[in-house]
Amino acid sequence: MDSDFRQAYLLHRRPYSDSQVLLDVLVEGVGQLKMLARVKGKQSLKHNAQLRPFSLLLLQYAGRYDFKYVNRFEPTDHQVHLLGRQLYCGLYLNELTQRVVPTNEPLEQIFALYQLHLTRLAEDDDVEPILRSFELQLLAELGFGVELEFDAEGNPVNPKKAYKYVAEYGFIAVGREPDTIPGSILLAMANQDYQDLAVRRAAKWLTRKLMAPLVGRQGLKSRELFITKK
Repeated sequence: MDSDFRQAYLLHRRPYSDSQVLLDVLVEGVGQLKMLARVKGKQSLKHNAQLRPFSLLLLQYAGRYDFKYVNRFEPTDHQVHLLGRQLYCGLYLNELTQRVVPTNEPLEQIFALYQLHLTRLAEDDDVEPILRSFELQLLAELGFGVELEFDAEGNPVNPKKAYKYVAEYGFIAVGREPDTIPGSILLAMANQDYQDLAVRRAAKWLTRKLMAPLVGRQGLKSRELFITKK
């Protein structure tokens, strides 16, 4: 059965055969899907030009199994233009989403979350708060989020205490020891207040730790690219 036209973003593409490419696509109200699209024939050049990252597409597809088949797609006027640092961050958003979001699972809110942060990247060159916001909300949508305002026992985080993160449990109050985070920083992260450098460093450490089991040992190529271009 064919779908209606849906809004979608291309996350990744790679050759599949002489006449087809395999696409990882984030679809509005659906989640991530793998699709096959034809790119050979009179329309191949046009299709290749239009199937690019950061451009909102209207997409119609069919298929009941793991792979869907693109029937038609149309570009829209909504295109995000990223340059320099923002471009590397956009590539990171794409690769992270493609790697950690399961395919063919009904994760309806991921599209809106991705679109919001992609738009923010194009509008603001202070990229770190945008990336941390996306990572933490993405983890929450996937069921791997962490509570920042309450500790593992349900007590409100005390800004004057230090907390240690325990995997699959949460934050526990401890004395001053390695890999602890002050309660004041946890509360700042909960409020998405990243003005302080210490908050940014702690948020980066925490999201890397939480994402590691989902990303796997292979790591992210876009993260390496970002480091080399600094």
